[in-house]
Amino acid sequence: MLPLWIALQFLSSLPIRLPGMPEPQQLGRSLLFYPLVGLLFGVILWVFNLVLAGAPLLLHAALLLTVWVLLSGALHLDGLADSADAWLGGFGDRERTLTIMKDPRSGPIAVVTLVLVLLLKFCALLALVEQGHAVMLIIVPLLGRAALLGLFLTTPYVRAGGLGQALADHLPRRAGWWVLGASALACLLIAGVKAIVALVVAFVGFVWLRQVMMRRLGGTTGDTAGALLELLEVAVLVGVVLV
Repeated sequence: MLPLWIALQFLSSLPIRLPGMPEPQQLGRSLLFYPLVGLLFGVILWVFNLVLAGAPLLLHAALLLTVWVLLSGALHLDGLADSADAWLGGFGDRERTLTIMKDPRSGPIAVVTLVLVLLLKFCALLALVEQGHAVMLIIVPLLGRAALLGLFLTTPYVRAGGLGQALADHLPRRAGWWVLGASALACLLIAGVKAIVALVVAFVGFVWLRQVMMRRLGGTTGDTAGALLELLEVAVLVGVVLV
């Protein structure tokens, strides 16, 4: 169970405390539980949506988005902000892009990107509530965190040392592919036909964003992984609302 607690501690703001520094093998195995953490987030959001039944729609969507951000402690939004700054300021240069991503300060591009992503997420949540498709709240966080597993399975990690390198080096790859398959099946069982749209959007978005990372960096970093998660979540939400 330790890899699950590692995944929960890293991906969430839940009060999880580990007794000490995990072994690298345990860190790698924790990636297998990322989709399960996403499923937990989704169930929490779905239950919270039921609790909010009858609330004004705008407030309903705003509270859902707030809980969504708080569950992860804005971890992936931080990665999105760093990546947005680096992609513009890097001018196509790999080393400059990596250097900017390490800078804790956020520039105008980071702020604009976060505002647009959160605005789209808010509007999509509002539409989901209006359309009565709240079950999608369960599978979107699952898909986002399954995408992290898929990224580490298929993409080199370009920063030597640190947590990300341990995750990449010690990920059980065969088990990882089985977990991805089980995640896709779970989405279909939970959301039915709507899940097909979500899976297609997530797959297309994943392939495109991975290609963008490979062209610029030759792989991924923790920041670009967070950016991928946030962009895929908003793309899936918008996709299922529009289709």
